[in-house]
Amino acid sequence: MKSLRKWLPAVFLGTLLVLAACGNSDSGDSSSGDEGGSEGGDKGTVSIGMNNWAENVAVSNMWKLILEDKGYTVNLKKVEKGFLYEALSSGDLDIGMEIWLPNTDKPFYEKYKDDIDWREDWYKGTQLGLVVPTYMKDVNSIEDLNSSDQFKDKRIVGIDAGASIMSLTDKTIKEYGLDYELAASSGPTMTTELKNAIEDEEPIVVTLWKPHWAFAEMDLKFLEDPKNVFGDKENISYAARKGLEKDNPEVVKWFDNFMMNDDQLGSLMADVNEADSAEEGAQKWIDEHQDLIDEWTK
Repeated sequence: MKSLRKWLPAVFLGTLLVLAACGNSDSGDSSSGDEGGSEGGDKGTVSIGMNNWAENVAVSNMWKLILEDKGYTVNLKKVEKGFLYEALSSGDLDIGMEIWLPNTDKPFYEKYKDDIDWREDWYKGTQLGLVVPTYMKDVNSIEDLNSSDQFKDKRIVGIDAGASIMSLTDKTIKEYGLDYELAASSGPTMTTELKNAIEDEEPIVVTLWKPHWAFAEMDLKFLEDPKNVFGDKENISYAARKGLEKDNPEVVKWFDNFMMNDDQLGSLMADVNEADSAEEGAQKWIDEHQDLIDEWTK
């Protein structure tokens, strides 16, 4: 009897550990996204290509959470612009959120126009070009870059090498005869360099675009582009692989309904930028804009 009393606590503890392990296993499966969202059931998987532009990271993470709440499994795949179009045309991706037309992504459109389902605009009135801090009073036009003696390294800080804004900047250097080198990096690296330069009030010129959270946090200005190399204002749309509308009409309908204005997109980007993770920031914004999301997904 004494022996039995000795072993009972160990048996009881072992049972608790087994039950806890089973509970943790269930929790892990749920958090993986395989279970679906609040509506229950797995409606299938949607893959979204996400290039590292601030607004793209924001809206892609937002849609990931929305779709998961509706019962979908969502794969966000980080891609460069060139691979985004290649993957959409081959069917390896379902959706790309960052299509700038008619000018910026024109080369990709012409190459893949018959192989991709080009869908609706979700933001109107973009701008892109070369940007400097406003304290650079004598640099107001791209033409001023060569005459300015503020720049010692003659370097334009760019983003991903495959981005359309990079090829447009290469064209700008040739059109204006700029004695500058375009340095490829990434969106986050570019904004870090910009912040550091502004803190020390040093000269810097970067490739940048609107919408972008940087304009809300830093005093910046676009350089005038008399030759209009960067083109007029554009719209951002999404694109889908051929056949997605037939395979998943509900998702395509929701994305066709999707539209954001400056205030909505700006607040989303700010929440994402200020949060510890993109998903955390997107979830905060979703919680505060549920009526708008209900309109998109009705």
